[in-house]
This record gives sequence, C-alpha cells and structure tokens, in this order.
Amino acid sequence: MELQRIVDRVAARVKRPALIEDRRQRVVVYSEHTGLIDGVRRSSILRRHTTPEVIAWAREIGIMEARQPVRTPARPDLDLLPRVCVPIRHQDLLLGFVWFIDAVDGMTDDDISVVTEAMPDLSLALYRENLLGELTSQREAEATRTLLVESPEARREAVRSLLTDGVVARDGQVTALVAQLAVTRDDVLDDAARIALEHALVATRQWVGSRETLHLVRHDHGVLLLCGGRATGRAAAGDAAAHLDQALRAATRGLASVSRTVLGVGDDRPRLYDSVLSYQEAFQAARVGVQLPALGPVVPWAGLGIYRLLSGVDARHLDVARVHPGLGRLLGDEAHQVLLETLEVYLDLAGHAHATAERLRLHRTTLYYRLQRVELLAGTDLKDGNERLCLHLALKLGRLTGRYQPDR
Repeated sequence: MELQRIVDRVAARVKRPALIEDRRQRVVVYSEHTGLIDGVRRSSILRRHTTPEVIAWAREIGIMEARQPVRTPARPDLDLLPRVCVPIRHQDLLLGFVWFIDAVDGMTDDDISVVTEAMPDLSLALYRENLLGELTSQREAEATRTLLVESPEARREAVRSLLTDGVVARDGQVTALVAQLAVTRDDVLDDAARIALEHALVATRQWVGSRETLHLVRHDHGVLLLCGGRATGRAAAGDAAAHLDQALRAATRGLASVSRTVLGVGDDRPRLYDSVLSYQEAFQAARVGVQLPALGPVVPWAGLGIYRLLSGVDARHLDVARVHPGLGRLLGDEAHQVLLETLEVYLDLAGHAHATAERLRLHRTTLYYRLQRVELLAGTDLKDGNERLCLHLALKLGRLTGRYQPDR
C-alpha cells in the first residue's frame, strides 16, 4: 500500500513512530511503534479511532485550521504526551494529520522539514485513499438510507445493491437499533456528540461483524441494523444492544452536551426488505425512552405496552384532558402528586388493593382514603371499567407528554 510505504519511510528518517488520521480523526495507517507511547496512542491503534474527549481537545487547539506544523503540550489528564501535528492538505483541502509523539529528544526543525518535504506524496496518497473509502462508504450509506424509506421498489433495489456488493453476507432476519442522545440544549447534536455517536456505532459493528451489520448517522439519531439472523453466527440482538449501550456511554462520557443515552430496539423482521418496519419501531421506542427515563437506557418496542399506541399518535392530539377531564385537572396541581402516584400503582396492578398497599408500603385504610379522594376530586368511579381505562390511559399519556412526572 502506497500510503503505508510513505509513512514508514518518513518515520524511519525522523527516528520516531508516526500515525496518520483522516480529517475526522479516524486512524488510517501507522508505522511500527517502539519506545515511549501513551494511552491515547495505544487506544487509537487498538480501536482505529481516538476518543471524543481527545478530538474535542485537538479541535480546541486549532488543528482543523492549521496550515503549518503544530506543537501540542502534554495533557496528563487525558494520558497524552506532547506531540507534533502536521496537517495534510491537498490543494488546500484538509485530508488529515500526521502525529508524532514528542516527549523524548523533541523533534528538531530539520525533522519537521523531512515530514513537510514528503507532504506532496503523502497528500496525494491520502487523497486517493480517502476518495476510494468515501465512495464505498457513500454507496453503503445511501443503500442503508434507502432501506429505511417507504418506497417498496427503492427498498428492493437497495437490498440487491447491498447483496451484490457484498456489504452484507446474506439476506435474512433483521433487527433495528436506534441510538438517541438526550442533549442538554437546543435538541440538536453538536459535532462532538455526532462523532461520539458514530464511534459507538462503528465499535459495535466491529464487535458484531461488519458484514452482519449496517449503520447510519441521521441528524438527531443513529441506526444500527443487525442483518442475517442467528444462522450466520451473528450475535443476538439483546447482546448487540447491550454492547452498543456500553459503547454509547463510554463515547459520550464527559460530553457536556449529552445528558444521557437511550437505545430503542425494534422487533425482528424476516428479511432486509422489511428493515423499515423494525426501524420505525426502534425509533419510536427510543423517543419514548428519552421522554421516560424510568424505562431505562435500553427500550425494546415489544416491552412498551400502551406506549406502542400512544407514541404513534400525532402530538397535537396528545391531550390528557381529552382522555379524562377530571384527571387533567389533578395533573395541573402538584399538591395531588401523591394521589396520582397511588392511583397509577393501583391501576398498574389491575385494581388489586392488597398488592397496591404492599407495593406502596401503606396501610389498607390509607390506600382506600387516597382512592376515595381521587374519585371525589376527579369526578370518577373506580368501580367503572371504562373510567379505569380512561384514567390509566391519561396517566400514561401524562408521562409521555411530561405533564405527569412521578419520582418512580
């Protein structure tokens, strides 16, 4: 490989290991490493990408705008030794960076000149590498995007393309996972959050198997499709979801813009053509999970219960008062929170008074008093099955819209 030969030659001349990243700071190639290295370099080589924290640090010191070599200081808190970063540009287009650890016998100006003299060959080789890689990635991303649209003919063509190009090993059972990052402001993912999201998706693809998975980063969420079913030896959907959950947490740790991560899991579908159905379920499950933290970080569509119905209702029609006007009045007053929580547990347990009292650690008399207060204030009758249904539905709707936010 042309790029490998060039980086090996440059590293030999300056007598220190070199690592090349593309403009998104994914590892492209590196020379043989001997001598002193730090945790960041070790992790980059093993994982083929650096961490979001290090990417944020590198951007803060201006490497994206640099036209000349940059010397960077040590960051002990990141396990990062001093470095020399040389930007790689082709006709002023930023392609990536060459990184050298600069901790012992620092690089001289002559050493840096050796690197800059090799830049024409290096930039051309990386340009070719990026072009080939991006064309392949774009074809895969476009086919994956097409799998998730409504048009039957477009989906059939996407399946043919993925199978013909060998992107996926075989057709068969597919399960969609949707990763949603709960952001702290503006409901928009910033660059660091988007990079972290893609890193987690790629890491999980590598763990499951690149030809048993597809991934896509959309404007506010990420998608991972598990393809081929268990017959290929692919990891189970539950195991893949657990791995992606851990990867998301690790990738977003320390990012101020992300408050938590949620993963929606769609139901299995028999073939790639049906990916859109599993994706829609996973997307809705993730949305509900963002609204309802009590559901946990991994939210299967199959376990959503009544929220499967409510999540598909137009937001303009999600009005608690339309389902039960009396309960709508109680939701508007924080003084009634305890009554509402008692009512919800009672209805969750199918009106079983003994189980409700045990769950809430209440004396049965106290439970009956609270339920009578609910009947009086909401103008309802808990012995009426239709009233119970409306009350229960209104409480779940209140959770989904944020009007009802109990501690549990």
